[in-house]
Amino acid sequence: MIDIKICFYEAGMVMSGMLVSWNEICVYYNNGFSRMYTECKGLQLAPILRQRDQYKGKCCCSDLHKRIEDYIIGLELLNTRRTATLKWTKYPDSDKGDGWLLGSSSYAGETVQAYSSCYVTSPNINNWLRTPYIERGDAERLHIEMTFTMRKCVRHNDPSSLQQCKETFNLYYYEAESDFANHQMPTWQPNVYSKIDTIAADTLYVQPRKVEVNNETKHVTIKRKGVYFAFQDTGACITLLSVRIFYVTCPNVTVRYAFFMETPTGPTVSSLVQKKGVCVGNAVEESNPTYLCRSDGSWDILMGSCKCLPGYQGINGTKCVKCPVGTYKWHASNELCLKCPKYSYANGEGAEECTCENRYYRHKDDDRSLPCTQPPSPPQKLTIRSVNTTSVTLSWWHPRSNGGRNDLTYRVECNKCDKNVKYIPKMKGFISTMVTLTGLIPSEEYVIQILAENGVSDVSKQKRGVNVTVVTEASGKLSNLRAEKIGPDIILIWDNPTKPHSKIELYEVNYYPSDNRNNASTIKTEFQNYTFKGLKRDAKYSFQVRGKSEKGWGHFSDLYTVSTHTFTMRRPPYNNAPIGIIAGSIVAVILCMAIAIIMIIILLRRNRNNCNEKTVSECDTLQYTQGEVTVPLFQPPGSIKSYIDPHTYEDPNQAVREFTREIDSSHITIESVLGGGEFGDVCKGKLRVPGRQDMTVAIKTLKPGATEKNRLDFLTEASIMGQFEDANVIFLEGVVTKSHPIMIVTEYMANGSLDTFLRNNDGTFSYLQLIGMMRGISSGMKYLSEMSYVHRDLAARNILVNEHLVCKVADFGLSREVENDTTDGAYTTKGGKIPVRWTAPEAIAFRKFTSASDVWSYGVVMWEVMSYGERPYWNWSNQDVIKAVEKGYRLPPPMDCPEAIHQLMLDCWQRERNHRPKFNAIVKTLDKLIRAPELLRKMAKPRPHNFIDPNAPDLTSFTSIEDWLMSIKMERYIANFVNSGYINMEQVARISMKDLMDLNVNLVGHQKKIMNSIQMLRAQIYGAQMSEGFLV
Repeated sequence: MIDIKICFYEAGMVMSGMLVSWNEICVYYNNGFSRMYTECKGLQLAPILRQRDQYKGKCCCSDLHKRIEDYIIGLELLNTRRTATLKWTKYPDSDKGDGWLLGSSSYAGETVQAYSSCYVTSPNINNWLRTPYIERGDAERLHIEMTFTMRKCVRHNDPSSLQQCKETFNLYYYEAESDFANHQMPTWQPNVYSKIDTIAADTLYVQPRKVEVNNETKHVTIKRKGVYFAFQDTGACITLLSVRIFYVTCPNVTVRYAFFMETPTGPTVSSLVQKKGVCVGNAVEESNPTYLCRSDGSWDILMGSCKCLPGYQGINGTKCVKCPVGTYKWHASNELCLKCPKYSYANGEGAEECTCENRYYRHKDDDRSLPCTQPPSPPQKLTIRSVNTTSVTLSWWHPRSNGGRNDLTYRVECNKCDKNVKYIPKMKGFISTMVTLTGLIPSEEYVIQILAENGVSDVSKQKRGVNVTVVTEASGKLSNLRAEKIGPDIILIWDNPTKPHSKIELYEVNYYPSDNRNNASTIKTEFQNYTFKGLKRDAKYSFQVRGKSEKGWGHFSDLYTVSTHTFTMRRPPYNNAPIGIIAGSIVAVILCMAIAIIMIIILLRRNRNNCNEKTVSECDTLQYTQGEVTVPLFQPPGSIKSYIDPHTYEDPNQAVREFTREIDSSHITIESVLGGGEFGDVCKGKLRVPGRQDMTVAIKTLKPGATEKNRLDFLTEASIMGQFEDANVIFLEGVVTKSHPIMIVTEYMANGSLDTFLRNNDGTFSYLQLIGMMRGISSGMKYLSEMSYVHRDLAARNILVNEHLVCKVADFGLSREVENDTTDGAYTTKGGKIPVRWTAPEAIAFRKFTSASDVWSYGVVMWEVMSYGERPYWNWSNQDVIKAVEKGYRLPPPMDCPEAIHQLMLDCWQRERNHRPKFNAIVKTLDKLIRAPELLRKMAKPRPHNFIDPNAPDLTSFTSIEDWLMSIKMERYIANFVNSGYINMEQVARISMKDLMDLNVNLVGHQKKIMNSIQMLRAQIYGAQMSEGFLV
């Protein structure tokens, strides 16, 4: 016997206790079976389901003890024992009493309706019995359970009368989309139906009082909406006591906080149906929950799970409930809620974290399981360790309380400290209990506060610090140096500090000629003056003085410079000194005015004489006096503007005045240093001109100590730039020459030089964007060539790019002389540098620079653009480049370069300079390509280098793919090559770009690196391939 308890229950299942839910009728039983029972104290399934809301949560029967065989297994579609009237179709259907007959029989202690057939005395028995139409619903496999009796033939009352006698019957089925059957259709023929099996009795009865009951269950896969079952009797004596048709489902179940809905089994015995679970309320998926439904109605192989949301805890894997008061859970998991840590609380249910008590805090990065904490108390015993004129050192003890944390740091606040004050070790976030402030002002009072902080100080918004007032010592620096003359001697006089910190005992004077600091001399004196004798006349001298007290030598005074031919005469004081000063001032003013008038007259006469000697066009230029704002000279409309070489001016400063605009240095603010140039730093800054909007500009500064020639070359570049005004040429805003440092101010280009910009954005631009850049450069060069200006250093490094990808020609300073430098690609000869990789052959050989040589350089710039900033001619030496170009070698097309673009490059690289296109023709060609992008579809064929770099490694010496890839630092692709069948270098030499992509080499930079090495390998294996069209 098995104990069974049947109750209504919400859908769910506890695997350990085997609580199984099934259509909300739940069966709890102790043997581990999963079965569906449809009876509870005589109630049938249908009425129970209709009234389930009434019974939900209540037991409909308790402690019911019956044998399992008394209950019905499965989800039923037909049960003759539970059907009031059986109206099945039979054949033959006549009034003669032949065929299947409906009657009643006693079975299992109750009377049941039963069909019988026993016509063994007649020949050719063919009796059929068919069930009503049965819709399968979601089921794919139906089970038919038959309970029947069968009499043994040899025990017939009159054996002689037997015409035929069998001890079996046949079971058939017929699938249909709807209930269409009648007495004629489908016809009663075995070939019309599908046979399930021939059913034989396990036990046969002999005596009617000792009937043996047989049970047989068969299953069949159904694909249409419904089915008929048919029984064929061909001469047996049989009684069908019951027929039950059902299908098996895996029940509703909740496990790992995921609910799996009732699922019919699969179409075959071996079928497994995967069901996706749905997370229970207040839970989220941890990983996709799935369960497999087996053909016997049991679940198997659970994968994935759900987890309870923050503020909820799991109960037995079936539901997520809110955290109780006083507990919390701050992350999604199936763990239980935790008790609130110290100094925190949770007044309500479902707390994700506990609230800190008053005056306690939690940092946003603190673990929620840690107690709430407080800011530290103030530091203790703040002490001034030392103080002098410009610095102070403070020390203190740790606070009494660190607030319950281990991240105590200190911060310094100073009321009058400016940006020149430095803090050692630093201003905030340090752990040392000592700090030194330097760069303070002498004789100044400072209020310094030392703050103790930890992770919750910002959260609490409380300052916990201690203050100290510090007065720096007075400066010991001497001041007011001045020189006076008595006869041929010089007297140097100085003043003591206004607030000396101690008596000065001795003075030291350091002096030297201003143009020769290394020739310095030192004298000592006890007085506040010293007389110098024997100084050179008409020379500049620089002086510095310092004093010595009981604390040692002080700082030297500020540098004082004086010329030996300009002194103030020393005179005895007069009572009427103010009157003398006023009278002297009036005389001096009158004298200066007279001198100015004489100078103006002389200059006007000289200018008139000069104009008489010059041509009319030369006299059209304007002379500007010092301090006057100048702008570039532009020709009247309709005239042709030409470039004027500043080197033709006898005074280069005159060219600067004519072609540039002087900017007041106070209008310029330097914000950051972008890099260093030949003459000085290149900076980013603001140009603030009154009445105009602030402008971001680039600023070139002349480094201190530059020679006069450096200064003139620096300003010559400005006077060249000042003559240009084009959308694709860098624009000169102005210069600063009347103060130091000297500056050149130009428009700011946010993306910097073109070569670096391309390398940083490798493979990110479309063909049209790249051609648009090249078009801008050619347009700028067209403008310069029309002005008869030859650039001589056109390269991607000298092209600047703004935030809108507009390219502008820059760097007009090639003519200056520099030392030999073989690392930057420049071939240096007397008279200036030549960038060999970009320079036309005739310019290298004969120093013949023309607009045509700029066209050659432009072709190299096109190659740089299409290769995203790759170095022309790679790592070849300058001499190798010169030799290769002379032999007719030209750069191959970069990867994925349109043929039309590479052809334009080759046109620019024609040996005969007159055969090269003009810049206006280049602009038109690029405009045509932009308007007709279909011309860019044909790619230039990648060809091997036909000039072998003598410094290149011998790639033919590699015997394995592994060694070759490691030599070019591409060892990550060894497995790709080996697994694809590449075993030697000859196979590698035949690899194309498509092959490389098939090898999963997808990064553009890696593709270029490998293909360049393959091209070099081809050249080394097969030699120079002159037929490929690279020699011109």
